Amino acid sequence: MEQRKLDRREFSSGGVDLYIRLARVELGERKPVNLIISLTALCFISILGAIVFGMRRSRANQQGNSKVKTQRFGLTKTIQTSRNTLGEYIGKYYPSELVIYDFDSIIIATNNFDLTNKLGQGGFGPVYRGKLQEGKEVAVKRLSSSSGQGIEEFKNEILLISNLQHKNLVRIMGCCVKEDEKLLIYEFMPNKSLDTFLFDPTRRAVLDWSIRYNIIHGIARGLLYLHHDSYLKVIHRDLKTSNILLDEKMNPKISDFGLARIIEGTQNLENTQNVVGTRGYMSPEYAMGGIFSEKSDVYSFGVLVLEIISSKKNTSFFLDDLQLGFLAYAWNLWNEGRGLVLVDEELAESYSSSEVMKCVHVGLLCVQDNAADRPTMVDIALMLSSEKDGPQPKRPVFTIQNSVSHPQPQYECTNSSKNEATITLIEGR
Repeated sequence: MEQRKLDRREFSSGGVDLYIRLARVELGERKPVNLIISLTALCFISILGAIVFGMRRSRANQQGNSKVKTQRFGLTKTIQTSRNTLGEYIGKYYPSELVIYDFDSIIIATNNFDLTNKLGQGGFGPVYRGKLQEGKEVAVKRLSSSSGQGIEEFKNEILLISNLQHKNLVRIMGCCVKEDEKLLIYEFMPNKSLDTFLFDPTRRAVLDWSIRYNIIHGIARGLLYLHHDSYLKVIHRDLKTSNILLDEKMNPKISDFGLARIIEGTQNLENTQNVVGTRGYMSPEYAMGGIFSEKSDVYSFGVLVLEIISSKKNTSFFLDDLQLGFLAYAWNLWNEGRGLVLVDEELAESYSSSEVMKCVHVGLLCVQDNAADRPTMVDIALMLSSEKDGPQPKRPVFTIQNSVSHPQPQYECTNSSKNEATITLIEGR
């Protein structure tokens, strides 16, 4: 039988059918088993080629994507995330209602982060006022790329604030990530932070006693929610005047949850080797030993209450003749029955003596050196809303000033900002 030579192009265009015809011509009467083997081999090669092609294409699309395990509320979840794109991580892991903003839209909203739009400077970066295209005003926190805790704070803020809803907690609207830029977008608070009024000689008069009393109650309600009423027990760890924002009606909202921690289940205490917080607001057990709990926030709340009453900073007040820091000075006045002397003179006589004395009493109970002597936020809310009196506060010995009577340990501090939003890092021994 004359064999016919086939052109290669003819073979490639004919596919499997041509291969079968060729096999019949060339093989003649050979056994069918050889044909089956040949067809099987061809199919195997085709499938293998398709698999290799698919793997290469998938790898190119993923661009280095890898599986990582993340932990949320104690539950481990495996997700696909890009090694270099935090935005993809957020989009797949955090709540669906969180808005992921385009970086160019934030540039337009803040006029390229113009200094005239700067609202303040926090420990992790500046905050800018912005106006979105639809006309809504926002506050944009631009996390510093040089901050070692920037990414962790970024994740912490989104995870906590987006899952905690209370009228005395600031509301996060979304975020934006582009290369090294990490932005958090919050509701805009027109009256900025409490410290911009409280410690300004010309503006503190705006805070009459009714406003100050409302601010104290609002902060207490926010902390009560974090410690007891929320389905999570959250320790803020950086409660201070610059982290209390004021809305258009001067209602307070707790902000900046970058250092906050969740305490699981019935656990009451946590320990950390890196003590991070703000000088003057940290409790003794946290500053000295790295131990924090809800009582750490209670201590910070007590400092806040006494500062709100007096318009005096805990970190800068000092009586040379008596060698007293602010907390010891407040206790001395209380102990002598002269607690009203602590009241800001700008208030003149336009305050309720009973309300002031109640707040001084609560503030001094909160700053007790021993955490066990401090009330819980449940106790505090009850004392503020009723005539119930708590125990007599002991004289606070721990103070942040380097006084002669109470010398303080020397800390190695790193100041991350130039104003009161100072982050202090103390390495655990």
